[in-house]
Amino acid sequence: MATTKATEIETTTTPANDQGLAPATRPHGGSCHCGAVRFQVELPERLGGTRCNCTICLKTNITGAIAKPAAFQLLAGADNLSTYAWGGKTARRYFCKTCGIHCFARGYLAEVGGDYVAINLNAIDDLEVDQLPLVYWDGRHNNWYAGTRATPWPIFSSPPAAWSDPVRPAPASNS
Repeated sequence: MATTKATEIETTTTPANDQGLAPATRPHGGSCHCGAVRFQVELPERLGGTRCNCTICLKTNITGAIAKPAAFQLLAGADNLSTYAWGGKTARRYFCKTCGIHCFARGYLAEVGGDYVAINLNAIDDLEVDQLPLVYWDGRHNNWYAGTRATPWPIFSSPPAAWSDPVRPAPASNS
C-alpha cells in the first residue's frame, strides 16, 4: 500500500502494478436488513475500511469505503429511502424506511476527488468486514487534516478519569 496526499488529506491507495494502473475492482452486492433497498458497487479487490469517531458514525456503527458515483448502482428501493444530512451537509445519508439500516451516503468533497458515494461496508452482503484492514479518522474533533491512523482516535478531548481499557490504554494527557 502506498500513502499519498490528496489536497493535504492523507488517503491510502493500492496500486495494481508497477505501471501505476488503477487497482483491480470487483462488484459487491449490498442491501438493507429487510432487503427493500439493494445496490451494487465496484470496490477495490484489496479493500480496506475506515472508521470515524464523529457522532453520526459512532451511533450508526459505520465501517466505510468511498466509491465514485459511476461505480455505484441502486438496484431496488429508491422509493423506500429516507435521507439525513447534518453539520456541513457534505453528505446525505440514505436509510431504509422499513428497517432503518444506513446503506450509503452521497456527497461532494473536493478533498476526496469531488462527488462520491460512501458505502456502509456492513451493508455489503459478501464481505467479512471484521477481516478488513481498518484506518481511523478523527471526525469528532474536526481533525480531518491529520489524516488516518492505524488506531482509533479518542472520543473525548481528554479521556474520562474512569478510562480503564487494558487493550487500548488512555491517550496521554496534554497537561
